[in-house]
Amino acid sequence: MKKIFLLLIFLYGININAQTPEAFKSGEWFKFRMHYSNLVNAGFATLELKETSHNGKEAYHVVGKGWTTGLVKFFFKVKDEYQTYFYKDTLLPYHFVRRVDEGGHIISRDIYFDQQKGKAEIIDHKKNTEKTLEASDVQDMISAFYYLRNQDFTGMKDGDELHMKLFFDYETFDFKLRFLGREVIKTKFGKVKCIKFRPLVQAGRVFKEEESVTIWVSDDKNKIPLRIKASLAVGSLRSELEEFKGLAHPFNIIFDN
Repeated sequence: MKKIFLLLIFLYGININAQTPEAFKSGEWFKFRMHYSNLVNAGFATLELKETSHNGKEAYHVVGKGWTTGLVKFFFKVKDEYQTYFYKDTLLPYHFVRRVDEGGHIISRDIYFDQQKGKAEIIDHKKNTEKTLEASDVQDMISAFYYLRNQDFTGMKDGDELHMKLFFDYETFDFKLRFLGREVIKTKFGKVKCIKFRPLVQAGRVFKEEESVTIWVSDDKNKIPLRIKASLAVGSLRSELEEFKGLAHPFNIIFDN
């Protein structure tokens, strides 16, 4: 559950330019439904975006929540919350919040970014520790989602890749997203033109192989995350957009005659 929730909120860039976000606006809200092996309803996740300010600068505050339900909740209860605060002009984060309860495994951390000084201060509330590491021009797991949605994909060709730096837990790592082309998919809202991507993830005990995740994003100004498929070491996970509101632009749905 944790892995697919993280994928859901950041799998969507090459240069970080000062710009006014156009793909989203305050009040945007998404709800996603997740299924395990295309049969079991595994849980839900939500993302909500609001305006805020920090040090006299306009910013956004995002709250992401994920939880298990049904049979999955009975066997493995998950209640996760992630938050990010990032500036409107640069789309760079200054504060990341992680509150995780997964089957009794608790994580409670805050990360404060000083992008100009290239530092990240990590406060672990459970372990009662503080640590400062180098981290410049980095995104966190949620701000990355909004940063990538605001990029222009019109000139991309099959096989092209986006690269960016992500900071998670105690390290910075390179993230690659491969463009797979365009496709029309059927959703609960109707048929939608999509951009298709494949993130390159580390193979291991969770994912079957490096290229085991595929994501579909609406091919319009909103760049709405519509579907994620992931092959796991055991079974598979599928995420679909269930509800939405507060979009910055019209949602382009293809209606059959």
